[in-house]
Amino acid sequence: MNGLKEKQKIMKHKCGFICNYKLSTINYQLSTNMLLFPNAKINIGLNVVEKRADGYHNIETVFYPIGLSDVLDVQVSESCSDYSFSASGIPIDGDPENNLIVKAYRLLRSQYQFPAIDISLAKQIPFGAGLGGGSADAAFMLKALNQMFELKITPKKLEKIASLLGADCPVFIKNKPIFATGIGNVFTPIKLSLKGSFLLLVKPDIHVSTPEAYSLVVPQKPEISLLELIQKPMNEWKDLIKNDFEKSVFSNHPEIEKIKNDLYAMGAMYASMSGSGSSVYGIFKTIPEQNDLFDNYFVAGGVLK
Repeated sequence: MNGLKEKQKIMKHKCGFICNYKLSTINYQLSTNMLLFPNAKINIGLNVVEKRADGYHNIETVFYPIGLSDVLDVQVSESCSDYSFSASGIPIDGDPENNLIVKAYRLLRSQYQFPAIDISLAKQIPFGAGLGGGSADAAFMLKALNQMFELKITPKKLEKIASLLGADCPVFIKNKPIFATGIGNVFTPIKLSLKGSFLLLVKPDIHVSTPEAYSLVVPQKPEISLLELIQKPMNEWKDLIKNDFEKSVFSNHPEIEKIKNDLYAMGAMYASMSGSGSSVYGIFKTIPEQNDLFDNYFVAGGVLK
């Protein structure tokens, strides 16, 4: 576990940023050990298009991977016949069997034969933030097991397996900017690079439930698809690209709306809530001046790669 401890030293809750290294699927590998960095994502735009017969909603959004990440260490176990799970960093409550990492392990082991494993997670991506942290952990676990044990599962099949764990889990298999429709599970590749921009991410200690996020949403197909709008210059995004959940969330939590306004006041080219919240991000041309506006919040920031 020495590798995990070393990586934990560089992970910080506040502005140590974690977006300053290039994203990769596998960063370190031995025959019986793998150390990974499951990264978060942000949503650029989120339109709730229609309610489906099954009760879910069709949406359109752009998923964009960022560098804020957890640290996942997977080793072949020498002491157990199934798995062991340990966690540090942001506290994780509940039975490990309910954790998406363990569910990913269980799902793959029900279809393929491979040894028992020891799992260690350093949790840095906050929960309830609209950043997809749990989904990323699950997807990276699938990729780790596939590579460690040479299961030879194609990316397309891994995406199908990941979809059984959650709607946005497949996003992290290829881990690239993607335009998503359906319930967030139908992907169209896009050419979008924010390389060199500075991302500032702020999350207040506020939980937004899914019913709350949808409470004031009126599903409607946009006149111009997000797929078209995302190709416009970023300085035009403020007036064109929106997140439909902001109406409900800002109405109930003015504090979250203030964060967005503060990011614009600091000079952000574009600012938005990610997913259904409660995190808000701003994209800047250069590093913004530090201030005490967000001292009581989870804050992370860095140059996008």
